[in-house]
Amino acid sequence: MKVVTVVFYGFALGLLAVALQELLNGFEENRCSMTYMFEYPEYRVSRRNIRIIAEYVLQSYGLYLYGEGVYAQETRALKLTGAPVLFLPGNAGSYKQARSLGSVALRKAENMEGGVHFNVFTVDFNEELVALYGGSLVQQTHFLHESIKAILRLYKHLKTPPQSVVLVGHSMGGVVARALFTLPRFNTSLVSLIITQASPHLAPVLALDPYLLDFYSVVRQRWVNRANTLRNITVLSVGGGYRDYQVRSGLTSLPCPTGDPSKLSLVATAVPRTWVSTDHLSIVWCKELVLATVRTFFDLIDPETRQFTDDPEKRIAVINHHFIRHPVRMLGETQDTSISMLDFPESWSEVNTLRLAYSTPKEGQVKYFLFALSSRRKAYSHFYCRSNNLVSFQHHCANLVIVHAVDLSEGTELLLSLPQFTVECEWQRQESQTLSVPVPHVLSFGLTVSDVTLNSSGLLHTIEMQHFHQVYQAFRINVASQCKVHKDRLSSVYRIKVPWFREDTLTTVRLVMSFMPSLTEISGMLHTSRRDNTSSVLLQLHTAPNCQYKVSIRTSLPRVLGQILRFCGHMVPVYTAVTLLLACGGQLSSILKSRRAADVSQVVGKGLQPHKVNLPAYILHILLGCSCFQEVWSILGLPPMDVLPPTFPDATFHEGVAAAEEWPFLLSPLLYVMGAAVAYWASTLLRLIVRLISLIVAPLHRPSVSRDCGTLRLRTQILITLCLTVMGGMSCAALSVCAACLLHLYRVLRLQMTERSLSHMLNLAPQMHKEAENGTVDAESKNRSRECNGTPLLSECALQEVKDDLQIHLCLSSLFTLPVMLSAPSLIHWIRNLRYATQLDPDPYWPHSVPLIIVYVLLINCNTLKLSSSKFLPLTSCLPLPLAITMVTFSPLHLYRVTYFLLAALSPLALCCLL
Repeated sequence: MKVVTVVFYGFALGLLAVALQELLNGFEENRCSMTYMFEYPEYRVSRRNIRIIAEYVLQSYGLYLYGEGVYAQETRALKLTGAPVLFLPGNAGSYKQARSLGSVALRKAENMEGGVHFNVFTVDFNEELVALYGGSLVQQTHFLHESIKAILRLYKHLKTPPQSVVLVGHSMGGVVARALFTLPRFNTSLVSLIITQASPHLAPVLALDPYLLDFYSVVRQRWVNRANTLRNITVLSVGGGYRDYQVRSGLTSLPCPTGDPSKLSLVATAVPRTWVSTDHLSIVWCKELVLATVRTFFDLIDPETRQFTDDPEKRIAVINHHFIRHPVRMLGETQDTSISMLDFPESWSEVNTLRLAYSTPKEGQVKYFLFALSSRRKAYSHFYCRSNNLVSFQHHCANLVIVHAVDLSEGTELLLSLPQFTVECEWQRQESQTLSVPVPHVLSFGLTVSDVTLNSSGLLHTIEMQHFHQVYQAFRINVASQCKVHKDRLSSVYRIKVPWFREDTLTTVRLVMSFMPSLTEISGMLHTSRRDNTSSVLLQLHTAPNCQYKVSIRTSLPRVLGQILRFCGHMVPVYTAVTLLLACGGQLSSILKSRRAADVSQVVGKGLQPHKVNLPAYILHILLGCSCFQEVWSILGLPPMDVLPPTFPDATFHEGVAAAEEWPFLLSPLLYVMGAAVAYWASTLLRLIVRLISLIVAPLHRPSVSRDCGTLRLRTQILITLCLTVMGGMSCAALSVCAACLLHLYRVLRLQMTERSLSHMLNLAPQMHKEAENGTVDAESKNRSRECNGTPLLSECALQEVKDDLQIHLCLSSLFTLPVMLSAPSLIHWIRNLRYATQLDPDPYWPHSVPLIIVYVLLINCNTLKLSSSKFLPLTSCLPLPLAITMVTFSPLHLYRVTYFLLAALSPLALCCLL
């Protein structure tokens, strides 16, 4: 049975490893170009211009002005004339990350006429871990408010000083930027444009303390409830794509009402002239994305004031041009489109064929093509043209002498750009160029394939992948092509288009040699889901003519596992805690039945009970869909059931809780298996570490043969509890909890050393060793084990007692490490800010640190004899299962609640040791 358990959890760990490998490395290589500084960057301190408010601002914060070379010397006196831009770093981010944006803006301004330039400021948030510890988010928001007012005061000497500041926020810096509008005294006219990069607007990545969720709730309610008053505030959110495994791009969607054109969310792979996926840090310095941002800033400058425009429609038009769709000219630009055939008669050519392919000669020349519309109107539905450079397409209404041109440039779209100019056009029937193919089921494991062959020649083919609209689906899409084309023809472009969200991906296939077959693999995955099945993902093939294409679609199991972990990874630590909690309950049941503690690996292996945990949680999820049950739920004052953040972009929220989805609950058994695997192998690793450390520290202790080794007297327990409580209140509660956990670990080490000493002293017979390993003893041995209280210390019974105590304390140690790990971010934050403040304020773990310390200290003296003789043991052994169900119900979105449920299970256990 033990071999089967090891094999099963080894397989489960393998699944988790495959999912992690796919999540961390299962993406394209980094195709971002690096941005370089041409001169040494300087950061001018502007702290003296800020009104420091002691109750809001820490001394560790700062405001700097970025500069290089001559520009840095010219701005030494802070007499500024440019347009202000403020960069906000994110979680553990440095203020020096603004150098990419500042350097590119500075170099581009050198080539601009009229003296248009930008003053790039950056905020130093002391690299705080605000994504894991939310206690300093409010302080950062207030400091940002003061920084904006200080920046605008630097321009008072100008005739037309700027009235607002453009904010660029990375990661949590973008969330802080939107939090400005929650301040009661904040003037909304101070900020008109916010650009965020990989910012988790929808929900925090990990909710490890209540302050983080409260902050998100306030920000979300402010922007949703006051959507009409904030309509003039333009917000652009850019996600990194699949390379960003820290913040999935679905979380970067802005939680705003639909139909607001000033709130735009997209993924970097869909940005024109960028088309690359970025990781969480490279999104700041990715040259392609930085250039798009800087170009947007220059196009937003009012030529009269040389400051950012106040026209919201202009802002939206510019952002759409650079980030959404990149036509030849921006919306609103005009061009003289009156063309006469008599002006350039030699440049006009009438095309009577269905297809045109033209490449410019080396010297280049003006060329016009005339397509007869009336003769093709009935037979064809579309006229499609593409080129590898920006050109102006025009729709002509002609007679024999004069041509009146209607510019169609605003309807063009940029796909790729190559040096030599080539244009291809053809008449198309849309129904013949569009095919539909159902994708394989997600449980087909890649055994079934959906194929479609494109026999008709054409420049554009669209394949609708039916039933592909959920984030847990993942496919390997292979496009095989066999062409007979000239080497000057355009390269093929394969585009996965998602109708409900701007997360398109483009793949360019360059033609190396004619008549050579090529095979291209595309990853078919989604960042967001579709609520219904009204639309599916489209695969657009911008192909070369005279080619045959075969598209094969099959499910990719590793990518499916990666998607599950990407979207539901929050639940794995919850199920790890559930497994360890049920293992502790199994230990108590074993003590209740046989007065013996079972082996740790055995009880942890039996902690996988999805039929007892997942089934009640899923039934409760279904019942909450009924209005009558919801009324009863609210009358009882119970909190809403936790669900993961929604995966559809137009999600609506109620009281800060995301709308529920079915698929996380359906996948919960698989997540349970992964969490149980983590618990099983982590407990095994803990036993190995304890044995290793006990061997190292054994020479420092006198050999002991008593089960009471490492225990504390009552007076010592009271003293330690008081000291740790005072220390936690004056410094950091997580530090006290960690110290209490180490004290209990010392007790485990002493038991391990005692068990080894007794084994060597007694020198048990091989048969007894075999019986002990198999866990089988006869009736006489059982009776003897129950009457061991009066036997000498050097006896088999004494060894068995130490082994039993060691097993129960190893199980408890696994549980004790969970609150320590969950409180680690606040401890790290306190350590990094120790030179500024000795006390963590606010401290999210202070309210429950005192009972947790008391429980830890009391359980140091716990042993199987005290537990078996306690009258509260039958009741205590029944608590882990309902607490595990409650944990799965209320903790996936609130990870810090795991500590509450563990405390609820450990407190009665500590009471059993006293009574």
